[in-house]
Amino acid sequence: MAASFGGLLTHLRGLLIVLPWVLYLGAADLVLCLLLPVKAFAPDFVYELSSHIAYSVWAWVQAIFEGINGAEIAVSGDPLPSGESAIVICNHVSWTDFYMIQKLAMKAEMLGRCRWFAKIQLRAVPFLGWGIWAIGMPMVTRNWMKDQRELGRVFNGIVGRMWPTWLVSFSEATRFTKRKYAEAKIWCEENDRPLPQHLLYPRTKGFVTTVQHLRKAPHVKAVYDLTIAYQRGDEFLEAPNIWETLSLPRISRGDGYKFAVHARRFPLEELPHTDEELVKWIEQRWIEKGSWLERQRVEWSK
Repeated sequence: MAASFGGLLTHLRGLLIVLPWVLYLGAADLVLCLLLPVKAFAPDFVYELSSHIAYSVWAWVQAIFEGINGAEIAVSGDPLPSGESAIVICNHVSWTDFYMIQKLAMKAEMLGRCRWFAKIQLRAVPFLGWGIWAIGMPMVTRNWMKDQRELGRVFNGIVGRMWPTWLVSFSEATRFTKRKYAEAKIWCEENDRPLPQHLLYPRTKGFVTTVQHLRKAPHVKAVYDLTIAYQRGDEFLEAPNIWETLSLPRISRGDGYKFAVHARRFPLEELPHTDEELVKWIEQRWIEKGSWLERQRVEWSK
């Protein structure tokens, strides 16, 4: 009975915390949608304004997660220069991964400039999907022939108009699960590809295309390779759901959740130039990411 009452209080607390943000998110999405006609004749103005709006939305939800609910995110690896445009690649564990990336983006003063590869189905999601679409994030189907036009639109803004950007991609294209890992192991064995620990094999075509296009933009300086890890109790890569991140007080205390993000910065000019070499490059990064995840697992298990 006491546990049920405590759970009810947690949900009520979450509603009180989140409701103002949801109302603001709805207003922000409306403004972003109204900006779409303006984009045709003032694209730079719309990009700047939408970036400021995006910053306000995501900084607020980050404050709920870290400031109000006490999430403690361990950050390690290379320092990321302030204001630098980059291609960002990351493993995908949970819907909550964006908090880890936003932690680094805020430190680098690029939070409002983040543009994420998102599934086109998200357009139908109230609030979140509308804003993602209106802000100009790439909405993809994972069908390469269908996505080329959409990617061309995004690349033209970054290359042609020199928009400062973190272009963020979950290179595995789907969230990690034990079932998917078993399937990936079979595929890698059949196709003579390396399978890293705690990760799925990365989808290489999108990464190669992104690098080959954005290396033409002189302000895009690097590839950031981010690795995200979670733990709860003895369960490695056990992540909270979205509602828990918004409602649970002291989410990292005691036997609560552990969060970590590790960053590596690779100057774009040092990456190989052929498509085949870029495939090998990202494969090697994923092997190294897996090794880092295993070290993190061992560290947290002590």
